[in-house]
Amino acid sequence: MADFYVNIFLDDELKKKIEDTGLGDQIQEIDGKKAVQVEMSKKDQKKLKKAFPEMEFDSSNACTLPEESQTTLVNIILELKSLDVMKFAITKLYNPLAGKALRTKS
Repeated sequence: MADFYVNIFLDDELKKKIEDTGLGDQIQEIDGKKAVQVEMSKKDQKKLKKAFPEMEFDSSNACTLPEESQTTLVNIILELKSLDVMKFAITKLYNPLAGKALRTKS
């Protein structure tokens, strides 16, 4: 059991792609919508909170990523044919240097 989750809500096209990868048994209903959940650790959650400070977690410790990041995560899931992708995906979603000025030697 994971500490935190990313909810990915599925439209018909994405649902079919998830099913075609063999992950159809992972589809569940969340708030009346079809979705899959990607598990993440507390450490991954902290990184995502830094990357997306406006992101909120619900009472079940689940969040939804901004659209561009969700698309990146979905592409990783489809490529690897697994929902156990957060360790890899966090490297694509979290840029610790985003927004920081580059240091140069004087």
